[in-house]
Amino acid sequence: MHDSWTTEDMPGLAGRLAVVTGANSGIGYVTARELARAGAEVVVTGRDPARARLAAERIAREVTGARVRPDLLDLAALASVTGFAHRMEHGGRPVDLLVNNAGVMAVPERRTTEDGFELTVGTNHLGHFALTGRLLPLILRAPAPRVVTVSAAISRSPMAELSDVQSTHKYRPMGAYAKSKLANVLFALELQRRADAAGAALTSVAVHPGSSLTGLQRHAARPVRALAGLVLERAFGQPVDQAALPSLYAATAPGVAPGGFYGPIGRFEGRGAPGPVELPMPAGDATLADSLWEISETLTHVRYRWPTSPT
Repeated sequence: MHDSWTTEDMPGLAGRLAVVTGANSGIGYVTARELARAGAEVVVTGRDPARARLAAERIAREVTGARVRPDLLDLAALASVTGFAHRMEHGGRPVDLLVNNAGVMAVPERRTTEDGFELTVGTNHLGHFALTGRLLPLILRAPAPRVVTVSAAISRSPMAELSDVQSTHKYRPMGAYAKSKLANVLFALELQRRADAAGAALTSVAVHPGSSLTGLQRHAARPVRALAGLVLERAFGQPVDQAALPSLYAATAPGVAPGGFYGPIGRFEGRGAPGPVELPMPAGDATLADSLWEISETLTHVRYRWPTSPT
C-alpha cells in the first residue's frame, strides 16, 4: 500500500477468472470493469438477468477486449445460489477471485428472503456464506485464490450486535445492516482461519469502501438520499470509482495480509487510497466467529469441503 494506489497499480490478471456479486451497478460494476481491464475474465452477476446483461455489454464497450459474461445470482434465494454454483462447476474453470460485493441496506420494515431469513442478513451475509461454500472446490483449484468480502465502517457500531442475528425480537433498518456488515468481517476472518487449518492456499480479506452514494441507498426516502449525497460529496465522501479501490486492492495487490481489513485511509476513512484499517472490536472474538459460522451452516445447509489437513 502507498498513498496514491490506483487502478494503474493493479497487476495483470490475464488467464484468471473472477466472480463479482452485485456487479450490475455501483461499486460492483466498477470492480468488475477494472478487473476486466486488467485482463481477467469476469462473471458479472445480478439478481436481474437483464440488468446483468446490460452491465456486461457496457463493460465490453468501455474496455477493449474485455472478457465478461453475465449470470443470474440472487443472494436472497439459496436455490439461485445453488444454481449459479452448478453452472460454474459445469464450466470447470477454477475461480481465482471471488468478490462478495452485493448487498441491501436500510430496508424500511422487516422482510424475509425466499428461505425465511431476515432480508438484510440473509442477503449480505448468509447468501455470500452459501455462495462461497458452494464455489469453494473451484476456488481451491486456483493457484492463489482470493475471497474479498465487502463490509462497511458501520460494522464497528454498537448496533452491530449479533445476539439476535435475524432481528426477530426488534427490527431496526440500520441495526440489521450493521449486524450484516459485522457478520461479513467475522466470516472473512473465520474463512481464513479455517483455510489455514486445512492447509489451503486461500487469502480471505474484508474491506469497507468508505463513503459513496450508490444504489445501496435505494431504500431510503428521496430527501434523505439527496441530503446524503450532498454530505458525502462535500464533506468526506468520494465518487464510486474511488469507493471500489479497497475491493480492487484487496483482490489484486501484492502483500495483502490474509485475514486483513482494508478501507480508505483518508479523513474518517471516508475516502483516500486503500490500506489496512482497524477491525471492529468483536472481530477478534474467535468464539463469536465460530458460533456465527455454525449458525450459518445450520441455516443454509452448506458445509465447506476442505482438503485433508496436513499432518
